[in-house]
Amino acid sequence: MEGNPPAAKEALDRLFTINPNHVGAHLLIAEMALDDRRRDDAGASLKKALEINPNSLEARSLQAAIAAIEDRSADFDAQVADVLRINPLYGEIYRVAGDHLARNYRFEEAVVLVRKGIMLDDANARAYSDLGMHLLRTGDEPAARQALERAFKDDPYNVATYNSLSLLDTLTKFETVQEGDIIFRFHADEVAVMREQAMPLAQEALATLSKLYEFKPTGPILVEMFPKHDDFAVRTIGLPGFIGALGACFGKVVTLDSPKARRPGEFNWGETLWHEMAHVITLQMSNNRVPRWLTEGMSVWEERRARPEWGRESDINFVQALEADKVLKLEALNDGFSDPKTISLAYYEASLVVDHLVATYGEPALRKLLRAYGRGLETDAAIKDAFGVSMAEIQTGFDAKLTRDYSALRAALKTPEIKEKPSVEELKALAASHPGSFGVQMSLGVALQGTSDKAGALQALERAAALVPHAAGANSPHVRIAAIAVEQGNSDRAIRALEAAVRADPSDIESARKLTGLLDTSGDAPRAEDAYRRLVAIDPFDSAGQSGLGRLALRRKDTATALRAFRSALATNPADRAAAHTDLAEVQLLRGQAAEARKQTLAALEIAPSFERASGAVGGLAAHGRSAVGDRSGLCPAGIDIDQSHAARSCATAASISAVLRRACLGSGCRASQPAMPASAGT
Repeated sequence: MEGNPPAAKEALDRLFTINPNHVGAHLLIAEMALDDRRRDDAGASLKKALEINPNSLEARSLQAAIAAIEDRSADFDAQVADVLRINPLYGEIYRVAGDHLARNYRFEEAVVLVRKGIMLDDANARAYSDLGMHLLRTGDEPAARQALERAFKDDPYNVATYNSLSLLDTLTKFETVQEGDIIFRFHADEVAVMREQAMPLAQEALATLSKLYEFKPTGPILVEMFPKHDDFAVRTIGLPGFIGALGACFGKVVTLDSPKARRPGEFNWGETLWHEMAHVITLQMSNNRVPRWLTEGMSVWEERRARPEWGRESDINFVQALEADKVLKLEALNDGFSDPKTISLAYYEASLVVDHLVATYGEPALRKLLRAYGRGLETDAAIKDAFGVSMAEIQTGFDAKLTRDYSALRAALKTPEIKEKPSVEELKALAASHPGSFGVQMSLGVALQGTSDKAGALQALERAAALVPHAAGANSPHVRIAAIAVEQGNSDRAIRALEAAVRADPSDIESARKLTGLLDTSGDAPRAEDAYRRLVAIDPFDSAGQSGLGRLALRRKDTATALRAFRSALATNPADRAAAHTDLAEVQLLRGQAAEARKQTLAALEIAPSFERASGAVGGLAAHGRSAVGDRSGLCPAGIDIDQSHAARSCATAASISAVLRRACLGSGCRASQPAMPASAGT
């Protein structure tokens, strides 16, 4: 049921043709309806089940669950009382209600109910397992472990219980980093890099979104990043797999794949993190009552607002669905998230609905919609409360938006019939008669790329790029244009094409690496730095990318960015560790962190005693040391402060480099109190 609800529904329909009075089938239909927030349909199925068996405790428990979800506490208490009159020890009614509250992301309420059930039936291993899972999703991992250990003691064959306990054992080896209201847990092999990358981005996201929504979420917010996807899956749902997912948010807990969980280029971890931080806002602001279509739509919409290249991966697929008349109606949009065939479409369409709502009614109305859900209103009432219109009226406006915004792209993606192996001349004829067809222009460009007619290939590919600027992957005209330009020695054209490629696909690691290589020799430092930023945003463990970013940032005196980049580069265990230590020492010296710079410099000299840049950094340390009062022990004859063990092999080189540094400083605006930077730094 959880993996493919539509297939489960088909199987149940077949079952009803054989036995229309199967109580279990009616109960399952009711649970599926509850998952899609179709509570009236669920109630109808439960009514049928109770007509068949008026004393079905399972059906009555689901009725109680509906009352709990709808905040009808008196009705819930009455349902519980009726069930306990039949079976005074039936704590399962609390577990079932808690399970459905948890499915609606109301985990703290679920914890309270499941604990009440355990008080009635202390031998219910499933209740202890559920309690452990709910506690994990609130972030209370110690209490979760206690509940799961009790569940495992009573039922050692529950796979989710066993997996979750094993995962908690894994988490004990993670390292914790906290800044303000955000707590990260990183794998020990990743913490040195990811604390420099993920924490600043999470802080930026939370601050930005809190300001936009005029809402400060309750913290602390726990974020756990996993280098193994199956660990992320187990932390999230208790089972491995969960193949299509990259991240999850439970309100105050975020789980996600780290960049190492997948090959570089398969996804953009920063985009995922921002998406989940947006969920923190929308879930908490709505008291965890926002429907999935809205919270997912807002998260994807916020991706695009944060970075123009994010949140567009499904643009072309959406247009194809629009052309095939497969776009979901708004009343069925929430159901689309339960069907593997439509879930990707539902994510993107929901973001377009949010875009339409903001453009039509404004952001204050969108915030009002979240608060309406938080007061317990359902969609029709919440929409009316926030926007003053019906869902049908929103559908009409949304349809008009799609016609207006996508007519040109729909036309571009229409492709006439092309035979299986057309000749170049046939493709030229088609391209001439269909100049607005992306598919035809791409086909011609690809065909000509393999011939001597590179000019013709470029012309066709540039037409394709103009028609569909966001085309990416195998259909990217930008990547092919860049390849031809490189072959022709036209670096400027290749750079423009690769910049377009990484804008179209923020996970395109190969284009990002090629772009930095070309820009390194271009002399255009701002564009080169932007390219390096994009590269390390995809793969923070790219040591060359981090070093390149650090040196360019240092050139314009952005020591904060340089420090993060150089720390990250060193943590990746690069091939040239001496250079990495020296990079870090130079920026630390500029920031007045003499003690830290000294450690890095000596580490570089330990690896390469004659490394001139490291010796030069020592010279800078000497300049810093002479301006301060302190212990002068361990000084080289030239006044260069290094350990005695390094003195014999390093002082001569360091002294000569120090002299160069002093000469380099003359006339460059250096002040006596400012540590000198080696002339090679930032190059």
